[in-house]
Amino acid sequence: MRSGSIAFLSTTLPSYTSPVNLKTLRSSAVVVATPLGRRLSLLRNFRIPQTGSKVNKISPGHNLFSVTTTRTLTRVSASSMASSFSPEKARVPPAIDTPIPPISKFKIGLCQLSVTADKERNIAHARVAIEEAAEKGAKLVLLPEIWNSPYSNDSFPVYAEDIDAGKDSSPSTAMLSEAARSLKITIVGGSIPERCGDKLYNTCCVFDTDGNLIAKHRKIHLFDINIPGKITFEESKTLTAGETPTVVDTDVGRIGIGICYDIRFQELAMLYAARGAHLLCYPGAFNMTTGPLHWELLQRARAVDNQLYVATCSPARDAESGGYVAWGHSTLVGPFGEVLATTEHDEATIISEIDYSLMDLRRTNLPLQKQRRGDLYNLVDVQSRRETGNAADRFWSSPFSS
Repeated sequence: MRSGSIAFLSTTLPSYTSPVNLKTLRSSAVVVATPLGRRLSLLRNFRIPQTGSKVNKISPGHNLFSVTTTRTLTRVSASSMASSFSPEKARVPPAIDTPIPPISKFKIGLCQLSVTADKERNIAHARVAIEEAAEKGAKLVLLPEIWNSPYSNDSFPVYAEDIDAGKDSSPSTAMLSEAARSLKITIVGGSIPERCGDKLYNTCCVFDTDGNLIAKHRKIHLFDINIPGKITFEESKTLTAGETPTVVDTDVGRIGIGICYDIRFQELAMLYAARGAHLLCYPGAFNMTTGPLHWELLQRARAVDNQLYVATCSPARDAESGGYVAWGHSTLVGPFGEVLATTEHDEATIISEIDYSLMDLRRTNLPLQKQRRGDLYNLVDVQSRRETGNAADRFWSSPFSS
C-alpha cells in the first residue's frame, strides 16, 4: 500500500451490529466491507503516513478488515501535487507567458488560389484576392504554399526569386509588400521558391501594415515521402532545409510560421507555444493521398495540443494540368480543436474571426501548462537556450538568422 490514501469502494456495507464490529467501528479509522481479493484497493483520497499505520483483518467470515493509525488523516492538495511535478521544467528554457495581443478580435482571410504556369498572372491574381479579403474586413491575410509557381522540382529553380535583393529581383514579395502597405493589413505571404546564392528554399515572408518584411521562414522539414502506388516526392532534390523556427510579433498578435510538412512535427508547434504564440500559420499543399487522411487531423491536433489558433492555406486543386494535385480545404481551427471555417477544393477566400479571449478560456478550463510533468520530460528550445543569458524575448522579432 502506498503511503498516501484510501479509496472508498462502491460496495454497500451490510449492517453489522455484533460487539466485535461495533468495537471496530469505534476504534478504527475506516471499516470497509469488501471481497478479500480487493482489500489492497484502499487508496486515494486521504493521506495516511506509513509510520503508525496498521492493517488488521477482522471477522474472517465477513471479509472485514480495519486500518488504524495514530496520525491525523489529511487530504492531499492537488496544487501541491502539481508543484511537485515541476511543470515549469517541462520547457527548457521555461515557457514564457503568452503576451497580451495588440488586438483581441479580428478577421482573417485565407486565400485558396488557383496556380498556373504563368507567373505574372499568379502574382496579379493573388493581389486581387488579397484586396477582396481586405474589403471584407480581413486584418490578416494568409496565402498558399508555392502560389507563384507550379509545385514541382523542375519549376522551383525557374520561378525562384532572390528575396533579399529587393523589388526587381523578387516581384512576388514586392507585390505583397505594396499590398500590405496600401491596404494596411498584415500578410503571411504563403511561400515561394527563394534563391540565395547557390541554394533554393521554400520560403514564407511576413509583411506588416507598413509593408515591411518582418519575418522570413524557410521550410524546416522538407517533403520527402514515398508511398508506393500513390505518391513519391523529394523536395530535397532541389531545396535546402531552413535552420530557424520563426515567431514574429505583428499587429494581430504573435504568430508562429510553418510550411506544409512542418505541421507534422508537433515539437515545432510546442516550441512556438512556449515562445508565446497566439496563432500558428501553415501555408501548405497536402496531396490527394495524405490530404483526406491527415490535413484536418494535424491542424486540430496542433491547435488542441497547444490551446491556440491554427490557420492553413492551400492552393486550389488542379487535376487537369497533369502536375501536382493539391487537396485544398484551407481551414481555421480554434484553441479547443474546433473547425471554425473551411472550404472545399475549388478556388475560394475564407473570412473568419479570431477571438483570442477563447484561448484564455480554454487554458482556464484545461490548465495543461500547470499540469505538465517537468520531473519526467522536457522540450528543449535549442535556439533559445543558445541565446546569451537565455534572454528569449530578444529574438522573438529576429527571424532572419536562417
